[in-house]
Amino acid sequence: MELKNTRLTLLIDSNRKKALERLCALKDRTASQVVRQPARNYLSQHGVQYLARCVSEFPLPPTFRRREPSRARRRLLPSIARRGPYITRPES
Repeated sequence: MELKNTRLTLLIDSNRKKALERLCALKDRTASQVVRQPARNYLSQHGVQYLARCVSEFPLPPTFRRREPSRARRRLLPSIARRGPYITRPES
């Protein structure tokens, strides 16, 4: 799957947008998928080559990485801190 992290804003007539969204819903596609296809065709028609970056080429964002427990957690709750990032209630 390609990495899609850049936004392209288009201004179109509101009636055209509604018609596009209705047709996309009938065809079970998103408007973004439909608009990306002509862009790919236009680039290939003019011989422009580009390297599509895949999601698997990039590391996970920091929020998804396993991280060390905070200093306060290690000091106050040592038994929980040793278990890792998945915090459960302390055993009684």
